[in-house]
Amino acid sequence: MPSLAVALKEQLKAERKIAIDDFLAHGKAEHLLVQLKDNVDAALTKAWTTFELPQSAALIAVGGYGRGELFPHSDVDVLILLHDTPDEALQARLEELVQLFWDIGLEIGHSIRTIEECMSEAAADITVQTSLLEARLITGNAIQFQLLKERCDAAMDPQAFFQAKTLELRQRHAKYEDTPYSLEPNCKESPGGLRDLQVILWVAKAAGLGNSWRELAEHGLITDTEARQLKQNENAVKDIRIRLHIIANRHEDRLVFDIQTAIAESVGFKNSPTRRASEYLMQRYYRAAKAITQLNAILLQNIEAQLFPQMTSPVAINARFNEVNGFIDIASDDTFDTTPSAMLEVFLLLSLHVELKGMTARTLRALWHSRFNIDNHFRSDPANRALFLKILQAPQGITHALRRMNQTSILGRYLPNFRRIVGQMQHDLFHVYTVDQHIMMVVRNVRRFMLSEHAHEYPFCSQLAANFNKPWLLYIAALFHDIAKGRGGDHSQLGMQDARDFCVDHGLMEEETELVVFLVENHLTMSQVAQKQDLSDPDVIANFARVVKDERHLTALYLLTVADIRGTSPKVWNAWKGKLLEDLYNMTLRVFGGEAPSAERELKNRQEEALKNLRLFALPEDAHKKLWAQLDVVYFLRHDAADIAWQTRALYDKIDSPVPVVKCRLSPIGEGLQVAVYVKDKSDLFARICSYFDRKNFSILDAKIHTTKHGYALDTFLITEPAFADNYRDLISLIEHELTEILTTQIDLPSPSKGRLSRLCRTFPATPTVDLRPDERGQYYLLTVSANDRNGLLYSIANVLAKYKVNLHTAKVMTLGERVEDVFLVDGPVLNNPRSQIQLESDLLDALRI
Repeated sequence: MPSLAVALKEQLKAERKIAIDDFLAHGKAEHLLVQLKDNVDAALTKAWTTFELPQSAALIAVGGYGRGELFPHSDVDVLILLHDTPDEALQARLEELVQLFWDIGLEIGHSIRTIEECMSEAAADITVQTSLLEARLITGNAIQFQLLKERCDAAMDPQAFFQAKTLELRQRHAKYEDTPYSLEPNCKESPGGLRDLQVILWVAKAAGLGNSWRELAEHGLITDTEARQLKQNENAVKDIRIRLHIIANRHEDRLVFDIQTAIAESVGFKNSPTRRASEYLMQRYYRAAKAITQLNAILLQNIEAQLFPQMTSPVAINARFNEVNGFIDIASDDTFDTTPSAMLEVFLLLSLHVELKGMTARTLRALWHSRFNIDNHFRSDPANRALFLKILQAPQGITHALRRMNQTSILGRYLPNFRRIVGQMQHDLFHVYTVDQHIMMVVRNVRRFMLSEHAHEYPFCSQLAANFNKPWLLYIAALFHDIAKGRGGDHSQLGMQDARDFCVDHGLMEEETELVVFLVENHLTMSQVAQKQDLSDPDVIANFARVVKDERHLTALYLLTVADIRGTSPKVWNAWKGKLLEDLYNMTLRVFGGEAPSAERELKNRQEEALKNLRLFALPEDAHKKLWAQLDVVYFLRHDAADIAWQTRALYDKIDSPVPVVKCRLSPIGEGLQVAVYVKDKSDLFARICSYFDRKNFSILDAKIHTTKHGYALDTFLITEPAFADNYRDLISLIEHELTEILTTQIDLPSPSKGRLSRLCRTFPATPTVDLRPDERGQYYLLTVSANDRNGLLYSIANVLAKYKVNLHTAKVMTLGERVEDVFLVDGPVLNNPRSQIQLESDLLDALRI
């Protein structure tokens, strides 16, 4: 028997290699799947015949293998069907047989049952019933197999089976967040994956409506064109899954980052100046998954209508549309052909009639086939342009309408440049959605600011939005802000031109057009100023005010910026970024109110507010004077009044402290901890503090570095830690104790670790950059670094700065998903020497490299 196992294993291995080589040469997915199935069938049959088994026994393929296809590393699921429960001798032989199946190199999933046991298991478990639905005889007693099929068919309740499988489908879609557009989609289980197609064929077969796309077309459930489209998209996803198995060399159904590039190159995609090969691959996959999702919805509705006929009469909505069972339905099969504008009108009606649950399968199908009638003539029709604006100006349902328009490809047909970014992934370590899905998220976020039921989420945004006239202008800006991604060049400038053309074509007034164009052109400006520039500098605020011009532009840009950042990734937004943007908004608003930026006035205001705060704690009237005498104007401009008061309370009686003073509290912004360090200044102090935070896995969001007139460092940090909310009291005590001890003992600084990178960073590494240039006044230098995010990165930077005795004044740490862009305000003698400056930049690049 061992020799048989070796012979079969070698034969299978050789046949598998021939089949895969043929696939890689010619790319015929169906041929490979059938060939692999035939090879395994032959091996199992040969193994079966070497055992003396009862004449009534049968070897049956079930699951995907029963369907007649086998992917390179898929499990081989078999049922050994017996007439009677096996005795000990037969059980032993069957166990030897199954062991032989394993020995020849197959991943076997097996069950040994009688017909009665099969029926009992199927009645209790829908999964077993589904696998038996696809049962296929490999070898053995054909009569027993036929009896099993007849019993299964007799026990099948098509209506109950349909309900169970559609519930299963909804649960599976929910698990994958109801979108095919994840960064690493599961090409089998995600929405739009192969499982969606299998569900259709399962429920159709159970209902006796067919077992292939051709048979479904013959039963009138789909058209011949739809059958071809389904087959085409099914083959596209199968091709990707096959290559995934081959390249991963294991059973892997997730299109993980590590493998996307290799699959793309296997298909024939290459990097272009503007996009990676993997982005082209993923766009192909997303478009196939989107088409599968659309056709899946049409088919399931049609099958449901066959299984659960309802005889309700249509209720007229207007001459073109009726309401049928809670869905909108076209009045005639040729509605979209005779009245093309109805292709936009249907979405407007869905927005206006909230009681409608969606479109009937007939409407979806007609829309799907008529979408190609949206051409330049359609787009230039004033009536259609007016309809599109009405959708954006509707009182409710705007986000749903645009999402439906995207899902049915109507939005991409109406806005051709939008069609180019559908399914376009951005492997920039920042966005976790395709460009079109990101745009939909931004529209949704802006829309939520306008709705009172969401006011608790971002109260300040909702307050501003409540008084914003013509909010639909923001929706247009959101639609166009990233529409030029992947074209090469500055997407803000290219998108601005697209937005201007749209506004002019749709008859917007000059001031409306100007606002939309401004927003698209400057949609990154506010976040860059807030997160990369020194907001305590009056010139920064004055320059930003000149860019935004007035309060309406400022409010619009603020709302779009918050919506945009929140629409990139759940990880990117945090309370600190929110505070920076809100501070910039309020400071700029004061400029528009007639208050010119003035350091003197800001200094006076903050000191007065801090003193009011101190009086609440019953400190002596002059408690602040000694400490404040050692602090310069820059300190007061860079700290909020509440922070000044907190630090003053902690330090007013410790001005010449011989030991370090470390104070920690919950951050007033509601996220993270605020740490203040007061100690005799040393050149490596920042690096020493960063080293401690690095060892504790704390992330530094912000650092303000200040040196008093008598040589003490007064540094404040905003830090976060994943679980700090659960035990923040213990953390506060721990940080105050341990950091004080470290700064007291002055142990040698450890070497920076390279940290651990995420899979995404390893697969799509960002090229590190260092930019060092004088600020506008020539007083300090701005050091900007960009690199992959990892633990210990800030400490690595601090270590290099300490080595060159560079003085740090502020650090702004901006984490963008898997990438960081940090900005430091620095000075030091070494920066005045061009040769030393080049060496510093070189050492920083070495520290940033993976």
